[in-house]
Amino acid sequence: MFNMMKTAILMAAITALFMLIGRWLGGQAGMMLALVVALGMNFFSYWFSDKIVLKMYNAQEVDETSAPQYVRMVRELADRAGLPMPKVYLINEDAPNAFATGRNPSHAAVAATTGIIRVLSPRELRGVMAHELAHVKHRDILISTVSATMAGAIGMLANFGMMFGGRDSEGRPANPLVGLLVALLAPLAASLIQMAISRSREFEADRGGAEISGDPQALASALQKIHRYAQGMPMEAAERHPETAQMMIMNPLSAGGLRGLFSTHPSTDERVERLLQMAVGR
Repeated sequence: MFNMMKTAILMAAITALFMLIGRWLGGQAGMMLALVVALGMNFFSYWFSDKIVLKMYNAQEVDETSAPQYVRMVRELADRAGLPMPKVYLINEDAPNAFATGRNPSHAAVAATTGIIRVLSPRELRGVMAHELAHVKHRDILISTVSATMAGAIGMLANFGMMFGGRDSEGRPANPLVGLLVALLAPLAASLIQMAISRSREFEADRGGAEISGDPQALASALQKIHRYAQGMPMEAAERHPETAQMMIMNPLSAGGLRGLFSTHPSTDERVERLLQMAVGR
C-alpha cells in the first residue's frame, strides 16, 4: 500500500511539473497540452513501463526449453515465496546484473544478464533471483519501473524544449530560459528517482531474498562477486538510460557526472555485512 501511495504521488508530481513547464513554454494552451501529455504518459507508464524497460535492454523471454535450469530455479523460488510464476528474461550482456519489473506480482518479470549467469555459481544465482523475487513480493517493482520511465520522459521534455525553443541566426538558443530548463531537468529527474526510491528497499530485498532462498551467505557471495566483476565493465544500456540503474541488483553506472546522481544503492560492503549477520543468526 505504501508503494502504491508513493507511485500515485510520483505520478501527480510529474503531472504538476509538466503543467508548470507547459505554462512556462506555451502559456495557458501549453499548460493544457502538457496536462494531456502527462495524463497519457501516466496511463502508458502504469500499464506498459515494464515492457519499455525490457525493450531498452533488448531482453529476450526464455522458457524451460531455451533456459531450463534458470527457469526452473525461478519457478522453485517463486513457489517458496508464495508468488505467481513471473515471466523470465535473459539479456545478452557481459556485465553481471539482474532486475525485476512489472506492475504487481501477477504481472511481474525477472531478467538476468548472460554475464551474471556465467560468473555466478548456481547457488549464488539462486540468491540473486530470490532477491529479485523479494522486490516482487514487496511490490517495489511498480514504483521503480514507473519512476524509471517518468525520469526518462523528463529528459525527453528537455529535448523538446531545445527543439521548439528556437535558435537565432548564429545557431544559439533564442530563449535563454530553455537552456536553463535543460540544465535543470536532468538533475530534477535524478532527484525524483532519489525521492521515490529508498535505499532501504535494497536491504529489505536482501533480507527477503535470503529468507526465500534460505541461504544468506549465497547472496552475500554473489554481491561480492558481482561488485568485483562489474568494476570497469560498463553496461551500455544502463549508461544510455541511467534512470533505470536503480532497478538493478548492483549499480551498473560508471561514476561521475550526472549519472552519479542516479545511484540509489547502498554500499556492497554494508549489504554483505548484514547478510552475513543473518547467516550467523540462523
